[in-house]
Amino acid sequence: MLLLAVDTSGRNGSIALAECGSGDACNVLEVVPLEGGTFSAQLVPQVAALLARHGFDKEAIGGFAAASGPGSFTGLRVGLAAIKALAEIFGKPIAQVSLLEAIAANGSLAERTLAALDAGRGEIYAGEYEGAALTPRGERLLTVAEFLASAEGSTVVSPDESVLNAAQAAGLQTREVERPRSDAVARLGWKKIQAGTIVSPEALEANYIRRSDAEIFSAPARPSPADKAPA
Repeated sequence: MLLLAVDTSGRNGSIALAECGSGDACNVLEVVPLEGGTFSAQLVPQVAALLARHGFDKEAIGGFAAASGPGSFTGLRVGLAAIKALAEIFGKPIAQVSLLEAIAANGSLAERTLAALDAGRGEIYAGEYEGAALTPRGERLLTVAEFLASAEGSTVVSPDESVLNAAQAAGLQTREVERPRSDAVARLGWKKIQAGTIVSPEALEANYIRRSDAEIFSAPARPSPADKAPA
């Protein structure tokens, strides 16, 4: 199967084209970087150019894999919208891949793995996985203190120096990995497609974990005690 994978979750992104076959065999033909801030202008032309370089057209794509977050609100929307449109047009399956899952898959050597990304604002995106099968136990947005408390007994796996430094200072076991790109998304996506863990274009959604600033600041203010006092 020819698989197209997209990751637009970070400041920069990438697309990957892979030929996947029996078992876990997934040969990545090429990874194309996408410059941050211009995903919407680059994505479709870069996909077309990537396919043409390898002698394929869009109809040859047998499935899609998409990084669903956590990450940039705008970037994720652009990447997922493109995958939704292509999968809808060609009627092909979509595998939705969490970046935290990809981090855990790249660095898991323990019974309990805590994959982590620096979320900024003194917070950390954390995904807990168990065993060699990386059974997911939930993804959360935590303060640094909450993260360190929840990480006890786990191996912390992260590409971010700030997360690793905090974990090491707390005496936790750590493993540094590279931030996953679209090739890692492709390999995980292929496993999901084989297992039948796919989503429809309508069901493909970003996993932001954190609410957007617009949602936070547009939330109605809670009434003060004075507001509740009887007239």
